[in-house]
Amino acid sequence: MMEQFVEITPQEAWRMVCDEEAVLLDIRDLQRFTYSRPKGAFHLTNQSYGQFQDMCDFDEPVIVSCYHGISSRNIAQFLVEQGYERVYSVKGGFDGWVRAELPIETAY
Repeated sequence: MMEQFVEITPQEAWRMVCDEEAVLLDIRDLQRFTYSRPKGAFHLTNQSYGQFQDMCDFDEPVIVSCYHGISSRNIAQFLVEQGYERVYSVKGGFDGWVRAELPIETAY
């Protein structure tokens, strides 16, 4: 079990989503999440946390993304403290994801 989360690149995160079926969480505000987000991302909020708990087992890999890779660290550490065993934070957040030209979903 991890005692702390691990920071990974956007490319590593996308590989984990594709290969290991990792759960990708986007913690940005609803407006920005709705406008564009990493492909397949789940919008994690205080309101959706229960739904996340229902869909994700403690041993599944969980990846947290935010705007620039700062806020996601706090949420990742929180998830480790809740008992999630494989928790990661995306370096550079969604900004890094877009710069890496990884798949996104948009409202348009």
